[in-house]
Amino acid sequence: MPQPLDAVLAEVRDLLLDPALTRAVAAGKRRGLTPSVNRAELRPVALKGGNRLQIVTDDGSRPYTRNVAPGAEAAAAIDALLAEPFGNWHVETAETTVQVRITKKGDAQVHRAATVEPTVTQGHDRAKQWLLDPGDPLFTVVGGTAAKRRQVDAFLRALAATLPDDLPGLLRVVDLGCGNAYLTFAAYRYLTDRGVRVQVVGVDVREDQRVRNSAVAERLGCGNAVTFVAGTIEDAAVDEAPDLVLALHACDTATDQALARAVNWGARWVLAAPCCHHDIAAQLKGNPAPPPYGEITRHAILRERFADVLTDSLRSALLRLRGYKVDVVEFVDSAHTPRNLLLRARLTGAAPAPGQRAEYDALTAGWGVTPALEKLLT
Repeated sequence: MPQPLDAVLAEVRDLLLDPALTRAVAAGKRRGLTPSVNRAELRPVALKGGNRLQIVTDDGSRPYTRNVAPGAEAAAAIDALLAEPFGNWHVETAETTVQVRITKKGDAQVHRAATVEPTVTQGHDRAKQWLLDPGDPLFTVVGGTAAKRRQVDAFLRALAATLPDDLPGLLRVVDLGCGNAYLTFAAYRYLTDRGVRVQVVGVDVREDQRVRNSAVAERLGCGNAVTFVAGTIEDAAVDEAPDLVLALHACDTATDQALARAVNWGARWVLAAPCCHHDIAAQLKGNPAPPPYGEITRHAILRERFADVLTDSLRSALLRLRGYKVDVVEFVDSAHTPRNLLLRARLTGAAPAPGQRAEYDALTAGWGVTPALEKLLT
């Protein structure tokens, strides 16, 4: 049930001033209003000079951190933030978690729950550390099921393992085939939390997805930094060549299109999680297997599984021939999705190793296949 906004913000104020506060985030904007900052995060910190309330605000260009003293200074800073027309508040204390969303009519939708202690991983005595807090406002907008949180965390860990610490002053990211873009937003959240200045473009063929994702970006307060265009992976207009290209669960040869565009851009990093693999599977069906491997493709289910492995092996080989170092890793646990492979590539510019081209040619000729990525890169 909607509740009066003033009363709810007074409750939020009390929680923000409570010594039991652990974390709070304000983001998004109310209808027709824009806060002076995109996002604000508050948490208690212990410094040499004593306990402080740390406030990190982000205006879309860079984060700004300040530490205010308890009492009148903290109260004044909190009152200034509560006066901003944020669309969402998420507040956690040791005992309770309160989520507030301001409706189009200016009322407050409130969800209150007891704070759940983080689960302890089996065999360890410390709590699981999420790279993106499960209480982040992102999950209140796109949905925060346990499965989705696990997938987001697995993706962000792969991203963290790919990117170096010394990132450029502005990191340009393009997500090709972004769909509903929850991983697009997760990447933005994680990178900005690391203090990285990011510009993200999501590409999807559907215009309704562009409209929907743009609205989500506005609600999350990052509409200036996360934008969306409607178009095909091959032809969508992107103003600046990206440093990082994402292609997560793009179907069949859409993954090849994304990899080809990343190579042609000269992207420094690529993360691609392939989906179905029909192209090579169809070619295997129409060609006899080289001896003595006939049994591998005799049965349809085995032929399809082998096609998956062969397709991604050839993709990796082609990326290496184009100067990329490639790792093939597990994206998420196979219990979550059987499509759990991730191609993780970093541009080194190194020339192919001796014999590498000959090995690739022998592999494609032996099986009588021509990968879609080879055609796109020719």
